[in-house]
Amino acid sequence: MALPVLYSFRRCPYAMRARMSIVRKGYQVELREVVLRDRPNHMMEISPKGTVPVLLLPDGTVIEESLEIMQHVLGWELSDEETHWVKRNDDEFKFHLDRYKYPNRYQDVDETEQRTLASAYLDDLDERLGEGPPFAPHLNDALFPFVRQFANHDRVWFDTQPWAEVHSWLADHLESEEFKRCMKKEKQWFEGDETVRYP
Repeated sequence: MALPVLYSFRRCPYAMRARMSIVRKGYQVELREVVLRDRPNHMMEISPKGTVPVLLLPDGTVIEESLEIMQHVLGWELSDEETHWVKRNDDEFKFHLDRYKYPNRYQDVDETEQRTLASAYLDDLDERLGEGPPFAPHLNDALFPFVRQFANHDRVWFDTQPWAEVHSWLADHLESEEFKRCMKKEKQWFEGDETVRYP
């Protein structure tokens, strides 16, 4: 029986969140690791927008958005609170994160200002994590890859910030066995390569 095919890029936070759901569920796929400057023809045929992750189901259905892949794999219907945090992460936080990390890609962008604007989300996230109850694992997986990307841009600065709950939360996920499996290095996929079963 044919496996679903997942086109992924190891360091992309959107691809990370999709792979985390696959690892947690034990949802077996054929993993195809891509290099974004050398996208496979088949990936571009089924998803011309050219971004990862892309999940191709055996019946020919193509799922092109990371959150929709998570929902498909997990059978996840977002609660109102989950929708709130995912929307803030994917819209507000990611907007400023991109401009903080890649200021040269945008006109008239001040890196420090963008870091401050992104930090407003982390202030609120830190407060929420401290209040409880804990987030469900799938919501954590939808959020932490982006906080990881933010933290890694200037780790010395990040580690000095007063986000005790965020620091602990992020560390727990980065040290988890699920994340280690998620981040296992795979070679670039080429047409005709042997199937890589994942996870």
